[in-house]
Amino acid sequence: MFKRYGVELLKFCEFLLFYSKKKVIASSIIFEKNKDILVKLFTIKRGRYSRPFLHISAMCVLGIGVIVSPFLADTFPIFSSSASRSLEISLPSVKQSIIVGENVFHTNISQKPRDKAITYVVEKGDTVSTIAQKFDISEDTIRWTNDLDNDNIYVGDTLKILPVTGIDYKVVKGDTVYTIAKKLDTDPQKIVDFPFNDFANPETFALVEGQRLIVPDGVKPSEQPFITRQVYIAQGPSVFSASGFTWPAHGIVSQFASWYHMAIDIAGSNGTPVVAVQRGTVSNVSVGTWDGGYGTSLWIDHGNGFESHYAHLSGVNVGIGDTVVAGRTVLGWIGMTGRTTGPHVHFEIRKNGALVNPLTYLQ
Repeated sequence: MFKRYGVELLKFCEFLLFYSKKKVIASSIIFEKNKDILVKLFTIKRGRYSRPFLHISAMCVLGIGVIVSPFLADTFPIFSSSASRSLEISLPSVKQSIIVGENVFHTNISQKPRDKAITYVVEKGDTVSTIAQKFDISEDTIRWTNDLDNDNIYVGDTLKILPVTGIDYKVVKGDTVYTIAKKLDTDPQKIVDFPFNDFANPETFALVEGQRLIVPDGVKPSEQPFITRQVYIAQGPSVFSASGFTWPAHGIVSQFASWYHMAIDIAGSNGTPVVAVQRGTVSNVSVGTWDGGYGTSLWIDHGNGFESHYAHLSGVNVGIGDTVVAGRTVLGWIGMTGRTTGPHVHFEIRKNGALVNPLTYLQ
């Protein structure tokens, strides 16, 4: 009897294995036929849905942690029962009071980077100028964003405050970062570099109709005839600052340092020489790679905790370990490699590993 059941069980297992194998093969064939459609869909939508995907993934990880943690605690207790009984927490015997200052009801503005506009309620003593200083943006940005014809604001009014000086822009059909930059009199690289702007394709900067973009340093079209932009020319590479640094290239400074772009961009034609800003040794070279958006780039170690970084180059003229001379050694040439909208060199200075404003050392 048991022998008969054993034979039947063996036959059932053989059939189950055959059936499962057949289903797996069929599913694989279907997947192979349709995978190109899925890849194309995810590639097109990766920029648009990357943030929701990250949020959902983080919530899933946290949920799994909450479910699993009680089992881990039971399996690997931190303290034994005797040890926990011996652990004593002493409380202060003296009663402590909470000291409340006169500004207890004052709202402190967070100093962390903001990814979007916030709503601000006007308080007593506020003016357009003081609010602009509080949030480190221009007065015009507040006027343009809130359609203010004058500076008359009153306690209780609500104002929309952008994270940076510029324009909050809604994308219309046919827009590109280049047409938007031209329309709002700014540089397209600034739109690309703002870290909270999303693109349907991060490599081509494709936009989706209806999405909103923060356009740093954008100017309202009706106000452009009345605003004169100052052009800052990089005077290098022969002029040295008091700190002993020289400019890495000659050209127009198209972007200055900010909390989201702690570097300066110097725009020039393709092939413009880029030189070392100070004597040092080449510590790293990256050629023909994406390198996090930097493209072809290189690092110079100047000693005393200083390093300089040159990105988006069309090519390099030095190798790791080479000694370079300030203002004389050509490191490479301005190009358009990596995440860039036009030919320029992205220049950074690090002091003891931390990014600093390069203009402080170049002037």
